[in-house]
Amino acid sequence: MSLAGKFATVGGATFASRLLGFARETMMAAALGNGAMADVFYAAFRFPNLFRRLFAEGAFNAAFVPLFSKEIEENGVDGAKRFSEQVFGVLFSFLLVITVVMELAMPLLVRFIIAPGFADDAEKFEMTVRLASVMFPYLICMSLMAMMSGMLNSLHRYFAAAIAPVFLNLVLIGVLAYGVYAGADPEHMARNLSWGVLGAGIIQLGVVYIDVRRAGMRLTFRLPKVTPKIRRLVALAVPAAVTGGVIQINQIIGQAVASGKDGAISALQYADRLYQLPLGVVGVAGGVVLLPELSRALKAGNASEASHIQNRTIEFVLFLTVPAAFGLMVISPEITRVLYERGAFGPETTALVAAIMTVYAFGLPAFALTKALQPAFYARENTKLPMRFTLVAVVINSILAISLFPILAERGIALAEVVSGWTNVLLLATTLVITGHLRFDKLLMRRGPLIIASAIAMAFSVRLAAGRMSQWFAPEAAFLQQLGGLLILLGLAAIVYFGLVLATGGVNRALLGRLVRRGRKS
Repeated sequence: MSLAGKFATVGGATFASRLLGFARETMMAAALGNGAMADVFYAAFRFPNLFRRLFAEGAFNAAFVPLFSKEIEENGVDGAKRFSEQVFGVLFSFLLVITVVMELAMPLLVRFIIAPGFADDAEKFEMTVRLASVMFPYLICMSLMAMMSGMLNSLHRYFAAAIAPVFLNLVLIGVLAYGVYAGADPEHMARNLSWGVLGAGIIQLGVVYIDVRRAGMRLTFRLPKVTPKIRRLVALAVPAAVTGGVIQINQIIGQAVASGKDGAISALQYADRLYQLPLGVVGVAGGVVLLPELSRALKAGNASEASHIQNRTIEFVLFLTVPAAFGLMVISPEITRVLYERGAFGPETTALVAAIMTVYAFGLPAFALTKALQPAFYARENTKLPMRFTLVAVVINSILAISLFPILAERGIALAEVVSGWTNVLLLATTLVITGHLRFDKLLMRRGPLIIASAIAMAFSVRLAAGRMSQWFAPEAAFLQQLGGLLILLGLAAIVYFGLVLATGGVNRALLGRLVRRGRKS
């Protein structure tokens, strides 16, 4: 399968998951709005998500994949299986211990880390502790799933790991639908959703495990034993865990600051979900596919191939995230109104979420480029330097979030995350260029400015059209009329952008053709 085909496989499955995520968030917005129970649920859910990023995605996509690929190259599938069983035993034992500790310490964690602003509200505080306790074991399922996903990616099997997140959205949509049918109040809805998260985690783990079995990798539990290979994995994984979870770390910091204002946490979550669609499709697909591809090229001593893969990935990220960022900037009110404004989600909340999303849009290319640049370090088994850059970015985010929240409220927290994201990208890119591990080729240097220019022209045309169609998006307009207006704007954006980028040569036409053909087959 070509590099474009691999992007399409992972990106397509991720896109399906994000679309269902939109459906889930739309239902949650209608059911909970940005009231107390919405704040409580999102605050409780973000904590296991943080640890999922730290112990799962960041650590194993960065550390486990190169070592597992190396085992396949040196010792074959049997050697890789033995190594994965050693890792499985150590990882499961560690996760079990950390889960027990966190469950016992949950009241303290909520009071001082998750949502300090809830401490003065006994009902919100107790509910947050209860929901976080139910959902925290989700970490075990997701971490083990991340390990198995790394195995599958190294074996060129991308689909199962990419499609597994769909089941979280399907389960939660089912829970929400049942809650609406049964007339559940917000408190009961939040409780049911927390149990739905745990159940979905078990299903996701099962989906990936079945594909691991199909790949001929039967995992059996072994008593944890710290071998030299495990020590090497831990040495790589600890820095990578911090690095891979930078967005979640920044969001936890922002959440702690925002917990002092009612509705702020849920408003940030709704805006976050909107920009996560292009970020997930492009950033996750690029990072997942790039790491094993770079690892293989470097192991084979093919520096020119590694450079080509890196440049094409950056080009791919810019090609999709730059127009998405400009689009979110210019029509965020229209998007928010169509997707969210119903039930408990009113016009005032729409204006707030749209303003936050506009700020987040400036950081969208940065968040995705981080996923495209970090694998260049990970493939060379260098995880400490990206971790240091991450810590710098986190410090900047913390200072700005605390400083800007009293002035700009939720938008200040979003701005802090954006500045932190671009700081991380600049540090990563500058280091790669200085060390000679990244050389921007002529194609990228020519296409990059053309992509940006095409996206700017698209944004002007779409904003002009949105202004002339303002009556389509009036609060009293029917949902189908609003949806039709949004689809027209998105269609115009696609025609203008793709027309310009193709006419000017700002895109690799062969790459675009392969992605389109791959999409039709899917």
